[in-house]
Amino acid sequence: MTSSIPLGHQPPCLAPQPPQQLRDGDALKRRPIIFLYVDPETGFEYVFSQIFRGLAYIHTAPGVCHRDLNHKIFWYVDPLTHQCKLCDFGSAKILVKGEANISYICSRYYRAPELIFGATEYTSSIDIWSAGCVLAELLLGQPLFPGENSVDQLVEIIKVLGTPTREEIRCMNPNYTDFRFPQIKAHPWHKVFHKRMPPEAIDLASRLLQYSPSLRCTALEACAHPLFNELREPNARLPNGRPLPPLFNFKQ
Repeated sequence: MTSSIPLGHQPPCLAPQPPQQLRDGDALKRRPIIFLYVDPETGFEYVFSQIFRGLAYIHTAPGVCHRDLNHKIFWYVDPLTHQCKLCDFGSAKILVKGEANISYICSRYYRAPELIFGATEYTSSIDIWSAGCVLAELLLGQPLFPGENSVDQLVEIIKVLGTPTREEIRCMNPNYTDFRFPQIKAHPWHKVFHKRMPPEAIDLASRLLQYSPSLRCTALEACAHPLFNELREPNARLPNGRPLPPLFNFKQ
């Protein structure tokens, strides 16, 4: 592929060939996954299954919240096995219930709405929102919520999800009392994304991008989403025909 994909927040870049067509490991190594050409046959499910398994691990045992998930911190490592790694834990923190945290955190396009509403007691669900933004960006070829500042960021979110209800605002930040928002209806998800996009991917994005943090699916629940059903088949293969590597052994 040689067409340019304008991402808005970066200079236009060339969309590379699907992973199976890239033979130069150095060319693929450390390339943000968001620049991969999106097609049902390129196997982006393999990437996101790893993302959610990684998030499930850090969210569960150590209780770590990454707090800065964006399209730049997921890197391919092995072009043959499609292995990618979660990087850049400079903003990560073990979240303790009842302990205040900074709300001005996470790259703007991927910032959860509760952070925009100034919440200081939040959960790892802010990572889930960010992962949903990355998935949406991969499907669209551009950021879903390209706000120019915090206020504009909320406007971009409302354009898609509609105006949050008072209850949803309370769920995001119970201390927020300004409810003066224009009433905008939610934009149907099937109209947000292209019709050719896998319906399972669109459904997963809709489950990740919920106003109420408690209504977003967890990373472990995302791993069990139908989008990844093919990976659980006994004879599942990578797009290049190679067997799935051990990291896809769901029995472990």
